[in-house]
Amino acid sequence: MALNPTARQLSLLKSLIFLLALLPFARMVWLTYTGQLVEPLEFITRGTGDWTLYFLCISLAVTPLRRFTQWNWLIKLRRMLGLFAFFYAALHFTTFLWFDHFFDVQEMWKDVLKRPFITVGFIAFVLLIPLAVTSTNGMVKRLGGKRWQWLHRLIYIIAPLGILHFWWMKAGKHNFAQPILFGAIVALLLLMRVYFAWGKREKSARVAKAATPVRST
Repeated sequence: MALNPTARQLSLLKSLIFLLALLPFARMVWLTYTGQLVEPLEFITRGTGDWTLYFLCISLAVTPLRRFTQWNWLIKLRRMLGLFAFFYAALHFTTFLWFDHFFDVQEMWKDVLKRPFITVGFIAFVLLIPLAVTSTNGMVKRLGGKRWQWLHRLIYIIAPLGILHFWWMKAGKHNFAQPILFGAIVALLLLMRVYFAWGKREKSARVAKAATPVRST
């Protein structure tokens, strides 16, 4: 089904998504400020972590959805969705550094090295930073298209690391329902990427073969 929003409609859609993406953060702030939470630290830590995974999954889903629907304008939303994944990841890390360690970097670093699930989460967050920094059009031009694309393929490492971090965190309570669900979604989205890449390579090979002149004997 063809769906081609105008520039104005796309701008309004971006604004709406931007506001909706901030609602979870606004809710956390409001519930904490009004004292409605029994365990505010746990609520904020879990909430920011969950929304990081939500936005990672939504960002990864943009390309498959664009391929299936032919809605090429969806690609214009991916940058903002990816930046919101980084936004919530940064809040998640800040909560850990602030409330767990009161900005004591040395103690935080000891904790990172001591507990594997924190180590994995920390690595995933660090890998997200260059993706956020290079998300602008200016950085795309500065790096060059191919190098920029190779750098942003780090998302294929970051997403599984995020799932592993979540899995180990839930392992203490033997609660694997959500990690399995997130893992299945990420695995499906990554396998679809592999399928698309394989199809593109096969098509290129057929075109190259058809263009090769047949030598007469």
